[in-house]
Amino acid sequence: MELFRNAKTVRMRSHHDKYLVADDDKESVVQDRQGGSKRARWTVEYVNSVEGVCIIRLKSCYDKYLTATDEHFLMGVTGNKVKQRVPQRLDSSVEWEVFRDGMHAKLKTRYGNFLRANTGVPPWRNSITHDVPSRTHTQDWILWDVEILEYYPPEEEPKKEVEDSEIDTFSLKSPDGGRLEPASSGKHDGRIIHYTIVDDDGNIVEGDKSLFFEGNGLEGLTRALEEETGLANVTACSRNPLNGKLYPMMLDLPPNHVKLHVYVVPSSSEGKLTLDCHLVLPFFYGC
Repeated sequence: MELFRNAKTVRMRSHHDKYLVADDDKESVVQDRQGGSKRARWTVEYVNSVEGVCIIRLKSCYDKYLTATDEHFLMGVTGNKVKQRVPQRLDSSVEWEVFRDGMHAKLKTRYGNFLRANTGVPPWRNSITHDVPSRTHTQDWILWDVEILEYYPPEEEPKKEVEDSEIDTFSLKSPDGGRLEPASSGKHDGRIIHYTIVDDDGNIVEGDKSLFFEGNGLEGLTRALEEETGLANVTACSRNPLNGKLYPMMLDLPPNHVKLHVYVVPSSSEGKLTLDCHLVLPFFYGC
């Protein structure tokens, strides 16, 4: 699933702009606006599934798993507690099925509930439960932004549990911007492209986004970005670290092991971009 593709360590940001955090009591899980702490970092483990779905485990900085318990958060209301635990064996309580919803992820337990970030008056405020949202205004509470902090290197396979089949993937981008059918291979030729949407003046409109892209052609990447963002006739750019100006990319992409950050500029901005990008592109590919 491309939102977690090859991710080793992630942060999870809720609809309330708060991070999923392992509380320092080493048992509770809460939300906090401070995402810089190690308690907001979660190690991703991938579970091979015979069902053809993406299943992960998330381990806290205390080496405990994000666990969907059967304990009621409050008696008489829906929603069960989510905790950090080390089970005697790795069972379905620590497994989360990943779904994509636009640029967000939903994490579902094997029993149909979703990881949910709550808000309101205490004790709901900053709490984390697993539940099925029944009201319209709570539908977004199960949406999470995935911020990848660390990737598995190309030569290192993500830690997986040996089962009958390889973990499946879906909704991948082909070099021409089209969709690929789910694949059962454990190796992938593509990579994560990080991108930021900017306005006419280079100011950030929407940032910290990513997509999975296979191929090394600029034309294919441009089409994939248009499909992902819903924008037409965009220009893929790099930013000069020396003067901050944007330059349209005009060469093939660097090798897949090189981290790439692209700035997506709407067609209305093309006339303002500097065109001598062949002089500056080498500075940007590692940014």
